[in-house]
Amino acid sequence: MQSPCLREACLHGCFPPFSSHLPLPPQPRCEFEAATASSLHPQAQFTNHESLPPLADSFSNFNKAYPQYSQTRKADQIRAQEYPHLSLSNHVCLDYIGQGLFSSSSSPPNSQFFDVVYKSVSLNSQLLYGGEEFEFETQLRKRIMSFMNVSEDDYFMVFTANKTSAFKLLAENYPFHTNKNLLTVYDCESEAVEEMIESASKRGTRVRSAEFLWPGLRIHTRKLKRIVVSRTSKRTTRGLFVFPQQSSLTGARYSYLWMSIAQENGWHVLLDASALGAKDMETLGLSLFHPDFLICSFYKIFGENPSGCGCLFIKKSIASLFNKSSIETSRGIVSLVPEQAPEFDLLKQDLAGPSSVSEIELDESQSPRNEMGIPGSSDLECGGLDHADSLGLILISSRVRYLVNWLVNALMSLHHPNSENGLLLVRIYGPKVRIDRGPAVAFNLFDWKGEKIDPKIVQKLADRNNISLSCGSLRHIWFSDGYRYEDEGSTVEEDRSGANKRKENSHCRVDVLSASSSFLTNFEDVYRLWAFVSRFLDADFVEKERWRYRALNQTIVEV
Repeated sequence: MQSPCLREACLHGCFPPFSSHLPLPPQPRCEFEAATASSLHPQAQFTNHESLPPLADSFSNFNKAYPQYSQTRKADQIRAQEYPHLSLSNHVCLDYIGQGLFSSSSSPPNSQFFDVVYKSVSLNSQLLYGGEEFEFETQLRKRIMSFMNVSEDDYFMVFTANKTSAFKLLAENYPFHTNKNLLTVYDCESEAVEEMIESASKRGTRVRSAEFLWPGLRIHTRKLKRIVVSRTSKRTTRGLFVFPQQSSLTGARYSYLWMSIAQENGWHVLLDASALGAKDMETLGLSLFHPDFLICSFYKIFGENPSGCGCLFIKKSIASLFNKSSIETSRGIVSLVPEQAPEFDLLKQDLAGPSSVSEIELDESQSPRNEMGIPGSSDLECGGLDHADSLGLILISSRVRYLVNWLVNALMSLHHPNSENGLLLVRIYGPKVRIDRGPAVAFNLFDWKGEKIDPKIVQKLADRNNISLSCGSLRHIWFSDGYRYEDEGSTVEEDRSGANKRKENSHCRVDVLSASSSFLTNFEDVYRLWAFVSRFLDADFVEKERWRYRALNQTIVEV
């Protein structure tokens, strides 16, 4: 049992034993940050996109700064052999969240693709009785649970249409009528969380959120602890604590001990694992901790087919919570059926019911089930999961750590020319160069006058340069006294009470761009993003792009 002092230190972001999200790094924090600072040698600042060193030179400097990166070459080999479409399409994918199930080299007819069919069943019935399913679905469930380091003896697993469906399914069935609190820990807008909040609010639930200190976006520890720690009997169930472990937008990481404290104080804990990297569920803290609920999402093929499914895990010891649920049919529960399976018409009647709409149509002349490479005795091949397993936690986390920190350092090296105070082109939100940061980077671009460039314009221009970025909104921000939130180009909602003079919490929204790395990201990907962003050092870049596309298409194109 950890001492209260050690636990408090963990919550404040220190680095005591067992509090790190990642394996212990091979070098001290200060040495790592010094290596990152030298990775752009010989120049530390760039004021012109034409002054950037070429890719080959940059990669050479990168390898000198991070000599251990060479140990991750197996990931490059996997990318070249199993995901050739990334090279053929010349596309940089920095907008993927979740885990990839398959690789393109094992795509149909060799892989086991699936279609999603909605089921007309209650969550309680699904947990009690399961239901008829293909051997494919059974094997995929086992494979996912193994990959997520979750025991079949301890958890039920329910397939859902997507992550949002999983959140809504849990919200509609959780007993908020007796456990009247919902507490979330998100520094950004999330469609899935909003669905949960809306559903819970309709049932009279008290909804609260953690707040995040600007601009590093660390959890406001004192405020969150005040909500989490119970002043009443710890035997009383207080409600649902929703915790993402790390931000999908900023890469900020939070101590898993928040989950432990929440459970000790009468909360049920939902761990949102959808933003975790491959193999992160095997980190020491998460491998020891067992949340009441867990949600994750999977897509089919990285960079090619983003469709997939969501997964809701429910601890078997608390499944009785749903016995008294009055919902006869839970929306969002699905079956995964083999693609183009002839038995589907019969199965659809059992699973979906006459009023449900499936996502596929089936021709009865299609090939039989055992010709699809999924006879009952075969093992399911999930190339994406297999590749992550073969690389392992330490190699994957090290690779992503080197790439994301180099990218942060490179973006911060861009300065507008002729500015008296060396005005930065890029402003990073959340952690900057840190050995223990997550794989996502939130940022915005500012012109030579210090005015924010609309993130959607940047995203659109990036897409035209074959670079995919995400756009999102930071929320629940706590600004310190005297901070000019207007400088961030934030959108501030009207405060009708007049009490919120500091424009904090849910009243402030800052729209940002986000780039997220995975073990399939390589150095060329992050270099190309850096080179693209550097084009905005040209004060006329956006206007030139507008005229260029008008000339090419003979029409006005909004950017």
